[in-house]
Amino acid sequence: MIEVRPFSELGGAHHGWLNARHHFSFASYYDSQRMNWGQLRVWNDDEIAPHSGFPPHPHQDMEIITYVREGAITHQDNLGNKGRTEAGDVQVMSAGTGIAHSEYNLENETTRIFQIWIMPTAYGAEPSWGTRPFPKGERSGSFVTLASGLDEGDALPIRANARLAAATLKAGQSTEYRLEKGRKAYLVAAKGRYEVNGVAAEARDGVAVRDEDVLRFTASEDSEIVLVDVA
Repeated sequence: MIEVRPFSELGGAHHGWLNARHHFSFASYYDSQRMNWGQLRVWNDDEIAPHSGFPPHPHQDMEIITYVREGAITHQDNLGNKGRTEAGDVQVMSAGTGIAHSEYNLENETTRIFQIWIMPTAYGAEPSWGTRPFPKGERSGSFVTLASGLDEGDALPIRANARLAAATLKAGQSTEYRLEKGRKAYLVAAKGRYEVNGVAAEARDGVAVRDEDVLRFTASEDSEIVLVDVA
């Protein structure tokens, strides 16, 4: 089953400095049919105006991944962590028992991010934060795991039965991703147009997948595809 959720049909809100679109129920947007996708709870498509951002606010017991599409995001938290994450890279925050952080766009351009929340497998753990550059060349033509709770190599660790992977495909290029039995995937392209198992999707559309063993991707334009694999 592959269901395309067009970007134009997503919920959202415009706050002046923040233009947010929500793939799942979030804040004032509620849709009883779109509460989560397996352990995936939130996928927000945020555009943050220059020199603005989210002031300090708390989180608890959630794995929060920020994938930067354009620009950069600067993080600071009450654990003393500070960092700047640029386009194509990811940061991971395991909220655990509680963490307060801010996220600002200190750049002179609009920053565009995907913010992804995944429900953890363990609650009440120590909070943590990390970021890592993943040059796009490393995932050219195939999916590379960027964050994972499945003990995978150099991926940023998360406390969830989940994996975040991304691929950049040139127009006409194809690749595959295998889903283990019983698992689901949710896909959003940061840019481009592509088909997955013959189903067409465009940049920023959501694509919900279940009961598919192999996902076969073909790009009709240069594309950057982000995938979350969850139980």
